[in-house]
Amino acid sequence: MATARDAAPERAQYWAVPVVRGILALVPAAVITFSPNHSPAFGLLVFGVWAIVSGLVVGALSLRLTVERGIRTLFAVNGVATVVAGILAVTLPGVLPFLLYLVSVWAAVTGIVELFAGLRARGHSAVARDWIAVGVSTAVLALVFLVVPLDAVAAVGFLGGYLVIVGVYLLIAGFSLKWAAAPVVPAPASADPTASETEQHS
Repeated sequence: MATARDAAPERAQYWAVPVVRGILALVPAAVITFSPNHSPAFGLLVFGVWAIVSGLVVGALSLRLTVERGIRTLFAVNGVATVVAGILAVTLPGVLPFLLYLVSVWAAVTGIVELFAGLRARGHSAVARDWIAVGVSTAVLALVFLVVPLDAVAAVGFLGGYLVIVGVYLLIAGFSLKWAAAPVVPAPASADPTASETEQHS
């Protein structure tokens, strides 16, 4: 008998979480891509609005569709951290050092937490690989914002690029989960050729 730890930590409908998360990531990515304004204030505003909405919506969906208490706690932490980062982004002065610091701290915290969730669920969850991939991508964003000397245009551009990559990946991952979970309709049983032969000879 499988233990609670061996059971999948997510419900069958969990595919909706990465799909919604991917859509929410692609919206600010498009705003950044098609806007000529790549100032720190603009970057903080876009990041802040996205973080508040994403933290609330994805956090609520994750809590509802995740059954393992440990994984639920990890994603609750990420939801709260994302909302707090979003509130700080839209309320504090929009200067480049603050943009770099806020995004790097947010990405480090949420990336490590999601990576840990993926490693914890590895071997008994179909979504563990996706959590690991997104966690690593987010941690890399933290390193870029922390280590690489970026100007405003590059910083906002990297943020947009991260959102594009993660958004597309999550959409593909979410729909793959949905299709993988779809019930397979069995093919109609073919007539037994041996039985047919017996009938013909009788």
